[in-house]
Amino acid sequence: MAYVAVSALSHPGLLRERNEDSLAVGPWTLCATVTENPQTLVFPLGEHPLTVAVADGLGGHPGGHLASALAVRSIAALGPALDSEDALRDALQDCNRALYEAAGGDQDTDLTAMGTTIAGLVVRPDSVLIFNVGDSRVFAHSSDGLRQVSVDDSPPLHPGQRTTSMVTQCLGGSPGYRDVEPHIIAVPRTPGERYLLCSDGLTDPVAPEALDAILREHDDGRAAFELWRAAIEEGGPDNITVALVRIGDDDA
Repeated sequence: MAYVAVSALSHPGLLRERNEDSLAVGPWTLCATVTENPQTLVFPLGEHPLTVAVADGLGGHPGGHLASALAVRSIAALGPALDSEDALRDALQDCNRALYEAAGGDQDTDLTAMGTTIAGLVVRPDSVLIFNVGDSRVFAHSSDGLRQVSVDDSPPLHPGQRTTSMVTQCLGGSPGYRDVEPHIIAVPRTPGERYLLCSDGLTDPVAPEALDAILREHDDGRAAFELWRAAIEEGGPDNITVALVRIGDDDA
């Protein structure tokens, strides 16, 4: 029987006072808090899909931790209903609207312009939906190496610049309401494949080559731990959230 193993952790890093990242693994959520060690959850893959998502509350905006928590709780609550591209797109748009309303809507409040990125995947019996809004990322990893399958909503980088903290769209994040255009792709499901979902607290300090090397050497919880440690060894400048998703088959 096919199954999905998800190993995850979330940590504030070394410089931030608060963790503003949140994550959802099926119905389980971890909102703006800290895991001391990676947690691995295993789900049977039956007729209903499994959703995993990472959200990174916008730094420099109010209520980032509230925004990321609202986003992942909304996605987790929908659960099996996220079985198509249209359903996923509508859910992200509804979440965008809910964030705007939670921040006070047209009224100027202490939470005005709170927002969050989100990136994740929906594992279906025969395929995987990959989605994102903002610059949190989804990577696929195989024997061919690491490749990014999400699309960064970021301005073009200058020559020699590898990262930027600016985003061109997110959920919420604006004093006035605006729709979002989620990036969603469908790919075939292959037993044994792995996906890395993470906030930019991992990808900003740690180069893709180092991520690939860790994933080639380690699996599941140990891989999640080593990814986190790599970010810490680079100074841990931001919140670090990692979810490593492995799709397996007991009959393989």
